[in-house]
Amino acid sequence: MQATRRAPALSRKELIGLILGAIAFVLPLVLDVPNLDPMGERMLAVFLLAIVLWVTEAIPLVATAVLVIALEILLVSDQALLAVPEDAPAYSEFLSALANPVIILFLGGFLIADGAAKYHLDKNLAAVLIKPFTGSARRTVLGLMVITALLSMFMSNTATTATMFAVVIPILGALPEGKPRAGLALAIPVAANVGGIGTPVGTPPNAIALGALAEAGHHISFADWMIMAVPLMLIILLGSWALLCVMFIPGGLAVELDMRASWDTDRNAVMFYVIAGATILAWMTESLHGLSANVVGFLAVVALLVTRVMGGPDLGKLSWPVLWLVAGGIALGDGVGSTGLDAWILGLFDWNAMGALTVIIVMGALGLGMSNVISHSAASNLLIPLAMGLATGIEGLEPVTIAVVLALACSLGMSLPISTPPNAIAYATGEVSTPDMARTGVIIGIAGTVLLVFLMPPLWSALGML
Repeated sequence: MQATRRAPALSRKELIGLILGAIAFVLPLVLDVPNLDPMGERMLAVFLLAIVLWVTEAIPLVATAVLVIALEILLVSDQALLAVPEDAPAYSEFLSALANPVIILFLGGFLIADGAAKYHLDKNLAAVLIKPFTGSARRTVLGLMVITALLSMFMSNTATTATMFAVVIPILGALPEGKPRAGLALAIPVAANVGGIGTPVGTPPNAIALGALAEAGHHISFADWMIMAVPLMLIILLGSWALLCVMFIPGGLAVELDMRASWDTDRNAVMFYVIAGATILAWMTESLHGLSANVVGFLAVVALLVTRVMGGPDLGKLSWPVLWLVAGGIALGDGVGSTGLDAWILGLFDWNAMGALTVIIVMGALGLGMSNVISHSAASNLLIPLAMGLATGIEGLEPVTIAVVLALACSLGMSLPISTPPNAIAYATGEVSTPDMARTGVIIGIAGTVLLVFLMPPLWSALGML
């Protein structure tokens, strides 16, 4: 007789998180919160619960996301278990977050990324692109960072890092032990995190920001996002390479590589190359043909499935938890806005006394700080809905500015092995120490955020993006 499988015991952190979450949820429901009506109190209970569960990870991040949607339906929608006003949001508004157009955009991006791995496009591209950078160790690191950032613009940071380490492991063996190997191992997660900011499909915080902006009536095209983010990405990428060279890679160190590409040329592989190339081209030329990037992403899914290039098993392997996590953030933002909770929270502070620039600095610092200790997605989910509320009440503060700044700042949190999966993958090689990762991540994060909050908004304004 087969033994019954026991559920793993809760860790101390998880147990504390569940207890604190329960307390945070109950308090606004049993206490009279000044200047907040019952609908706002219920939404405050959901919001506080989400904060505690996302920070402590007492339950999986995606579980918190879907719990947020369920509680919003049961507490503040027209299907609530408690009395609600006649103008309460329809329950379908919260469920629709699971099929938000931004989710569809990411669905297309994920399927193309998985197809790149299935047909070995990622490794073959890496092998071809690294050839001009061989010889000098510093030049090789630059090449690997450029390739990693390029792939990370269209693939998940985690998948890109895993792919690149398959390429990097032989290179690590060709370098002396100690600092040079640590520098090369750090270069991959740094480039993956930085590269992800370059496109809307590069990382979940970008999707969360786009979803919040779309809900507020601000449409940012695929190309617009790239115009806003790629200059910062390139500056931080080159600065990070220079920092890694100074700290880890001595000048004059040589490395020889034998990288060969082996392209798949069967019917499905060729079809995938064509569909993926056409999709990326269509994303980048949205202003010319008028098709939304979300629609293009969905058409890519249709084309890949209809041509049998990808199938049901490939859909099953997609990062559905990430998609639902983004949906939870979108639903949280909807609930915070529709119940007036955003106005109440903003009323707790004299934000107007700070001025637009100060608010951007504070929010950028919050995004960077929180994303170092909790997931980038969770930090974005918590901060972007509040930031969007701020944008409606402070003179000179553009919604696009604050949302994009927060999304990009959250992607710069990379100082600890727990900060982001690419960091964990690099740490698992045994070549990187926590102090080295912390020093590198702190310098890049702070310098990048300073550039982001002071340099980018004026540039966006000059380019007519705001």
